[in-house]
Amino acid sequence: MKMELKTGAIVESKNGHDKGYFAVVRVENGFAYLANGRSRLLEKPKRKNPRHLSLTGEVLDMEIITTDKKLRAALWPWNFGPDGAAALHRRDSFGKR
Repeated sequence: MKMELKTGAIVESKNGHDKGYFAVVRVENGFAYLANGRSRLLEKPKRKNPRHLSLTGEVLDMEIITTDKKLRAALWPWNFGPDGAAALHRRDSFGKR
């Protein structure tokens, strides 16, 4: 069964400078808009072609994730692992520290 891309889904970027990082998605007009709460804020997400994304099967309730701080906290285990040790060796998604 194929999963469908929907608002609040956690996705992994398969292509581009953000390859390998996780973000939450909003879907509009056939494009996915990615936010990670740090370099791509909820107010100004990155537009991306859905073909360049891999679904994780997890969906966040976007009524609860209302701030960038809450979004960063929700995505932390996906991007850096539960202990955050990998954070010292990896850059934030979309290239900013």
